[in-house]
Amino acid sequence: MVLSRPVKWSSLCMAGAIALAGCKATETPDYNVKPSFVGTVTISSFDGSTDDLLTGGLGKTAMQSATPPVIANPASPTAAELRKLAIYTNYRALVDTTSGGGYGLLYGPNVDANGGVNATEGLVPGVEAVTYLDDGTGKRNITAVLQIPSYFNRSAPCLVAAASSGSRGPYGAIATAGEWALKRGCAVVYVDKGTGIGAHDLATNTVNGIDGVRKDAAAAANTSNFTATSTAAELAAYNASFPSRVALKHAHSQQNPERDGGLYVLQAVEYSLYYLNETFSQVINGQHLASFKAANVLVIAASVGDGGAAALSALEQDTNGLIDGVAVAQPNIQMVANTALTVRRGSVSRIGTGKQLFDYVSMANLLQPCAALAASAGTVPGAALLDTTLSGARCNALKAKGILAATTTQLQAEEALAMLVSYGWDPEASALHASHYALATPAMAVTRANAYGRFGVRDNLCGFSFAGLGADSKPAALAGLATIFGTGSGMPDSGGIALINNNAVGGAILDGLSVSPTTSAADYNIDGAQCLRNLFAGTDANAAKVQQGMSEVRRSGNLRGRPAVIVHGRADALIPAAFTSRPYFGLNKIVEGGTSKLSYIEVTNAQHFDALNGQIAGYDTRFVPLQRYFIAALDAVYTNLTAGTALPPSQVVRTTPRSGSAGAADAIALSNVPVIASAPATADQITFSNNTVVIPD
Repeated sequence: MVLSRPVKWSSLCMAGAIALAGCKATETPDYNVKPSFVGTVTISSFDGSTDDLLTGGLGKTAMQSATPPVIANPASPTAAELRKLAIYTNYRALVDTTSGGGYGLLYGPNVDANGGVNATEGLVPGVEAVTYLDDGTGKRNITAVLQIPSYFNRSAPCLVAAASSGSRGPYGAIATAGEWALKRGCAVVYVDKGTGIGAHDLATNTVNGIDGVRKDAAAAANTSNFTATSTAAELAAYNASFPSRVALKHAHSQQNPERDGGLYVLQAVEYSLYYLNETFSQVINGQHLASFKAANVLVIAASVGDGGAAALSALEQDTNGLIDGVAVAQPNIQMVANTALTVRRGSVSRIGTGKQLFDYVSMANLLQPCAALAASAGTVPGAALLDTTLSGARCNALKAKGILAATTTQLQAEEALAMLVSYGWDPEASALHASHYALATPAMAVTRANAYGRFGVRDNLCGFSFAGLGADSKPAALAGLATIFGTGSGMPDSGGIALINNNAVGGAILDGLSVSPTTSAADYNIDGAQCLRNLFAGTDANAAKVQQGMSEVRRSGNLRGRPAVIVHGRADALIPAAFTSRPYFGLNKIVEGGTSKLSYIEVTNAQHFDALNGQIAGYDTRFVPLQRYFIAALDAVYTNLTAGTALPPSQVVRTTPRSGSAGAADAIALSNVPVIASAPATADQITFSNNTVVIPD
């Protein structure tokens, strides 16, 4: 049983390991032992003036600028330059950095732990310790980055374990969980959970090291972040047939990293405790003592998206009591099937534990380009990101293939949108299908199919590959390869890497412009979309591999009676709450019963990509930042553990979008984003009874 936090903190003298008043050495020293999975640790110190932990030395103002930090020689960047660029890119990818959207008021480097707004740049001095977590083969090489602020409280130590969101590298949680932790004086350990910026350029046979610096793959050997599996002959043959291609770690590592995301979070915690002891603990007989341990360090696992799912998975797997609580937002959590559960929102009831990611993302990949044309969705932010002619061609292709029945493009679009809503997307997400398809869905579908099926880059699954682009939109050498660690997200359509359709009529070309062999039309590659959907619904060998990988990422819902808060935006079109957070809340209540300490907070007018609120006109007047409520979730778990404050009841938080015109919304005010209520109105309460979750409309 996890003890209350004040009791745990009072046990810091148990090993006599740190120089605190009243602490005495024990008779039998408990020595610090390096975990077998921890590699070489590289340590850097930051003064909080020229460089720092949170902003890479940029500060609040420069982080807000659309101009990225300068690389002196882009062809040969230094590790320090890549780190700065990676922090800048990842921070801005996770939150809206426009002033009117909440940056500098609700969150940001200048906002303190209590929500106070300060006239500072918010630089955080401290130490950063970077290592690989691996099984000895060099095939995993999970990057873990531990940050310890200079004002870390050794007498009441806390640690936040923050897995990256999506396919991102280790700094993929710095704007969300990292910022909260550093402001609290907690250490934070970022872990890329087996995805990360592992980019193997096959033509040059170069890879990223742990610091992002490019190296020859053979010379890097086991220090490579990721090297695609192939013999020299296989690589040469593939390059001859498919020049200029790039393998990415999440898609092509053949590890199904999502399966072990929870394990990697737990290992990151163990690594952090080890390093805290190496840094602060007393030395006896030439060895550091193990003063910092699970018994006396407050540990919160926290992140968003895929990182949030890894946090929940870690707590489910935590048989050693490493984690004390969890706070997550919009988690991509996938569950064991349980048809005893019902989730009801308003008049709509759904049976069971949601849908798995590849199920709904492959469905979205099929229908979204057509649904984006539906007039009933109203004014669609980001509509210009799609070509209406190509979207209309997708509608026609879906009709020709018997997926849609309507006979006109407009009716087909309405039918496709209705199918998405019927499948589980909330109506509030209907306006987002255009921008999400343009920016995320195809790359996500291809990446997950490869990962679940453990396919390698040379498999060209469903005819897809990744490459740089030439002026003719055909595969070309990747420009900016040297800086990919700082600019990439771990998926195509970032860092200059594009999604390629190898099977296009006329030869390989950018997927979105390709002509499909079965329709002889440019229709956003209906053939590739159907192939991906078949991997979920089909029975062939490739489908069986994908379905096996999907079965490995299902979670139990058992959070071991520890405090947890999940927040989710009702308008999330990428990871809909209907497939994830709502049924997970119910499954947890079924599994844990009266011992459950999970609160679920659903936020109206919030969606998956906060950053887009400041980037796409129309997002700003529709959506509020979910980051506001992720911070509140972290605060709630922290105060529950440290002061015994009750977690907020499960509820719907009803926000108010900003007024103004699309692209020029009025500045956000606190009235737009009310706090999570300690005693919500009856009409806002999310309840569970008789195996049924009830979500108020």
